[in-house]
Amino acid sequence: MDSSSVLLKYMNEKKIATMDDLKDLLKTQSRMTVFRKLKKLDYISSCSHKGKYYSLDRIAEYNEYDVWLYKLVLFSKHGTLKKTLEFLINNSSQGYVASELYSILKIKVEDVLLELVKGGTIIRKKMSGKYVYYSKAPNLSRRQELIRKDRLQSLATEQMSPDILMNELKAALIIFFSTLNEKQRRFYAGFESLKAGCGGDKLIAELLDLNPKTVARGRKELLNEKGNVDTIREKGGGRKQIKKKSLT
Repeated sequence: MDSSSVLLKYMNEKKIATMDDLKDLLKTQSRMTVFRKLKKLDYISSCSHKGKYYSLDRIAEYNEYDVWLYKLVLFSKHGTLKKTLEFLINNSSQGYVASELYSILKIKVEDVLLELVKGGTIIRKKMSGKYVYYSKAPNLSRRQELIRKDRLQSLATEQMSPDILMNELKAALIIFFSTLNEKQRRFYAGFESLKAGCGGDKLIAELLDLNPKTVARGRKELLNEKGNVDTIREKGGGRKQIKKKSLT
């Protein structure tokens, strides 16, 4: 079996190998000899681990991001990590933050991203306290930024579940209720009971810690038009009357 066949069989079995592994396999100390053999088989080198691992293009199982992760060793159709990051960012709908890129590549990328920014290959902007990396193409980067802002707003709305929103409304209602006098509380409770519909008296009574009869009374007074605004004011409230001075 010739050396190329030996190398191909080995790589099919092991998937990846270091230069020392291949030297031992081919019984040589020459890196150039190994590279010549690898070149005939369309080799690829890792873009992680300082490029120390080698494989063959025919073996790589690239995913939708054009990368192949084998035993935490990263290979890319685009060769280097810089080229890979540039490709990912330029083909993203909303740019990337470093943590999102880490979830794809499983390696730290902050230092390389900074190099790309300094070199003018990509741009970055802060959003919600994090750097977001966008394409340097003006039209594309603006579109990416707008889409990310829209997604963040949508996520914020989704995270405010109906239960959370209802609890906030309840808290606001109770605070407002505490500022009212006795008659105002009764009328307000009756009004909320009317809005709630069937079972409203009990519901509002539990919410505002009232006797259901008090809520019912307020509701009935509102319906019977007994809730006169002037009667809600406490004694001494409202505009002071001006006493006329008698002319002597």
